[in-house]
Amino acid sequence: MDTIDCIGDFCPIPILKIKMMLQTLKPGDSFQVMTDHDCVLESIDEFLTRKVISYTVEEMNHGIFIITVKKV
Repeated sequence: MDTIDCIGDFCPIPILKIKMMLQTLKPGDSFQVMTDHDCVLESIDEFLTRKVISYTVEEMNHGIFIITVKKV
């Protein structure tokens, strides 16, 4: 599974990276996004809720989040 490393990135960089990855996905494909900022997590959540995809958020370590995105 592909992973987008957004550790240390601030918006809009993570959103732009996600947009580029979504353009290449086929239905059923998935990828992960790693981030370490709550504000980035909120922005990603707002962005993804407007798309035809499913996603989950998991906190791996204190302050490190993994978002798994799947195109439906």
